[in-house]
Amino acid sequence: MKKGLNIVSLRSYHGGEFQNESLEMFCEENGIHHNFSTLRTPQQNGVMERKNRSLEEGAITLLNETKLPKYFLVNAEHTIRYTLNRVLIIPILNKTPYELYKGRNANISHLRDFGCKCFVLNNGKDSLGKFDAKADEAIFLGYSLHSKAYIVFNRRTLSVEEFVHVVCNKTNSIFQDNSLEDDEVGFQEKDYALEDEIKAEELEQSQEILTTTPRDFPREWRTQKDLSLDNIIGEISKGVSTHSMLDQVASE
Repeated sequence: MKKGLNIVSLRSYHGGEFQNESLEMFCEENGIHHNFSTLRTPQQNGVMERKNRSLEEGAITLLNETKLPKYFLVNAEHTIRYTLNRVLIIPILNKTPYELYKGRNANISHLRDFGCKCFVLNNGKDSLGKFDAKADEAIFLGYSLHSKAYIVFNRRTLSVEEFVHVVCNKTNSIFQDNSLEDDEVGFQEKDYALEDEIKAEELEQSQEILTTTPRDFPREWRTQKDLSLDNIIGEISKGVSTHSMLDQVASE
């Protein structure tokens, strides 16, 4: 109807949301033929069943991978449907559903990782002081269906909101724990004792290298087997005589 085309036939199963008086009156007024599948035969409605299964399994996968609570299931399903309409290619037509409906390729440069950490700009929603933070930490939940904005869960206000100015942390993995409990403020304490112990061991090893000589010279002279002791002048046990030692002997 939005494209100016009329719906000729509508096919559904015998569910209460489809088989009721209000929907039947709407179909009669607009000339729509409402066709039903056979009772207890989901094979005749296989396209819808498979599509619903894909959306359900995709949403459960997103929640399990990002470790988000189950009450974000609706946001996960909306994100899966939004993404599949823009990236899933129909084999026969070789086009995406978005391209078939809009007549042009979809721009996917704005897609982000579901459940990743992001920061939203407080653009005048709350009055800020001079030294107050201008951004709030949030969790990315998807895309708005009514405006060009992102849907996030604001950790400060604990509410789901729509923002345009959103910066996602690309270095943050979606597999990290997204616990909604209040995080403790402060830096993580390092194990300085372990670092000091490692540094002390490295210092001891370097001192051993500096104090150890490459060769330990013997205190006594060693003679070769083929050397005659008769050719040696003086006593071997006294060692080498220097000029200072000779001067000291002469003075005595």
